[in-house]
Amino acid sequence: MALVRNHIDEPAKLLSEARAGDYVALLKPRVMSLVVFTAFVGMATAPGTPNPLLAMISILAIAIGAGASGALNMWYDADIDAVMTRTRTRPVPAGRVSPGEAMVFGLVLSAFSVMTLGLMANWLAASLLAFTIFFYVVIYTMWLKRTTPQNIVIGGAAGAIPPVIGWAAVTGNVSLDSVILFLIIFLWTPPHFWALALFKSDDYERAGIPMMPNVEGEASTKRQIFVYSAVVAVVGVLPVFTGFAGPIYGCAALLLGAGFVWYAWAVLRMPADDRTMKPAKALFAYSLLYLFAIFAALLADNFAARFAGLGG
Repeated sequence: MALVRNHIDEPAKLLSEARAGDYVALLKPRVMSLVVFTAFVGMATAPGTPNPLLAMISILAIAIGAGASGALNMWYDADIDAVMTRTRTRPVPAGRVSPGEAMVFGLVLSAFSVMTLGLMANWLAASLLAFTIFFYVVIYTMWLKRTTPQNIVIGGAAGAIPPVIGWAAVTGNVSLDSVILFLIIFLWTPPHFWALALFKSDDYERAGIPMMPNVEGEASTKRQIFVYSAVVAVVGVLPVFTGFAGPIYGCAALLLGAGFVWYAWAVLRMPADDRTMKPAKALFAYSLLYLFAIFAALLADNFAARFAGLGG
């Protein structure tokens, strides 16, 4: 499924039309906010008490690394972004930032973020950040996204690593608890993006991206969304059984997981001729709430446990 890389042959612009806001947009700030939050939760719930200044610098480095990934993704995907209604106003396809500028911007930020995290925290965390950037840009963006309907399943690993990076920045290691945080996001990613793909299938079709609804059909996609949602709901309560979290988190995880399954069930029962795609849109919106809320619940539970420990 070869696509014409329109921006490769474009002549370089002598003067950039970009404004500061365009470079901010290259960082994908909405995606970055979730990355930063989950990394912060990984850091805050890890055993030990990091130096506050070093912790802030580490979070900033992770945020910059996430933004660098977004800039490199926009550089490489400018051709398909240009034909999708959801992405055609991005700085590169809209012509406000040249592909070369986006590439250099992303590469410089990538190197800066990894070096900063290595020097300020430790080189395990920095290596995980470097791997995340590489995986998202090379493995997912350049390869999986354009070749397989499993693109978002495998590629979801990149978005799931930030809490592990935050954990490693504090502890210098990777534990079972941090792996569970990884699994929650990793398993959450397919139903989240496949719900989007259901009501944006025309966009993906025009761009030639083999998303699940366009390759396997809506019925198969809806079944897989439901299965993944059920698994996410189960994995979401695992921290209680490992002793990583207590009753506050447990109750929240059960309720949030039940909601995820309920919305996925609505998608599964959605008639094939329902062009409004309201259940899919509702699941997409709820999935964002779920990820934020379950990590917020873990953070609240951890703080409550530490406060109770100090009080005891």
